Amino acid sequence: QVQLVESGGGLVQAGGSLRLSCAGSDRTFNRYTMGWFRQAPGKERMFVAAITWTGIGRNTRYEDSVKGRFTISRDNTENTVYLQMNSLKPEDTAVYYCAARKLGENGLGFDPSVYYYWGQGTQVTVSS
Repeated sequence: QVQLVESGGGLVQAGGSLRLSCAGSDRTFNRYTMGWFRQAPGKERMFVAAITWTGIGRNTRYEDSVKGRFTISRDNTENTVYLQMNSLKPEDTAVYYCAARKLGENGLGFDPSVYYYWGQGTQVTVSS
């Protein structure tokens, strides 16, 4: 069972950048497909990005509104997944969650229900 802890959120002006980190506790972290989601007040939790585990290549997937601005990556030696967010907009304001699928599961799913483990979330606020 993997535990996930996000960090790196904060307040930034529009056009600025932030890098979120998600640290995993499991020694088999490299075999988890990982995702980032976000939830704005009064809205559903939405997919942002995902990255496969090492065994099937470093495939990634992004939600359309963040393509070209956000980059998901992972460092399996550090058991960490990152979300580099550039050119931030006020509509990016949300609580950002890191999530993991079950060990060894493939698929860059955008449905939150296919992710089994979740972090506690980190707040990102973009001012105009």
